[in-house]
Amino acid sequence: MIRIIVAMDEKRGIGKNNDLLFRIPEDLKRFKQLTSDHPIIMGRKTFESIGRVLPNRTNIIITRDFSYKAEGAVIVHSLEEGIAKAKEILSSIQNDKKKEIFVIGGGQIFATALPLADRLYLTLVKGDYNADTFFPDYSAFKTTLSKEKHQYGSYMFEFLTLER
Repeated sequence: MIRIIVAMDEKRGIGKNNDLLFRIPEDLKRFKQLTSDHPIIMGRKTFESIGRVLPNRTNIIITRDFSYKAEGAVIVHSLEEGIAKAKEILSSIQNDKKKEIFVIGGGQIFATALPLADRLYLTLVKGDYNADTFFPDYSAFKTTLSKEKHQYGSYMFEFLTLER
């Protein structure tokens, strides 16, 4: 039920200067397709780097700032609280396929969520992009459900779906 979706380079780099390392249209399309109609959980910095609430999703933002407000989003103060809110939102849905909660970043949120996640949707981009933010070790996810190789311009990448 708890999914993580992330794009990273070969050194597990996910960001630099509070921004994505790459913008690959196919990856953004996949992100939208997988997360639409599901609750998404993110940290405040990730939300601010996106700059807006993502449509067709319940946006749950984790922050330590108790006065933080973001119109159209649910504000929580821990991952546990975010997951509880997402489960509350999903409780009325009958379709089990729609009961996925997506954690979308950033680095600290991924590190906290990884032990709770049962599936990873990875975009693995060949190369090292000098990141300053990294995804934690995910070697516990040993089962590959799908693997697709792609190319966009100079980016060589693959979509991986992994489970524990």
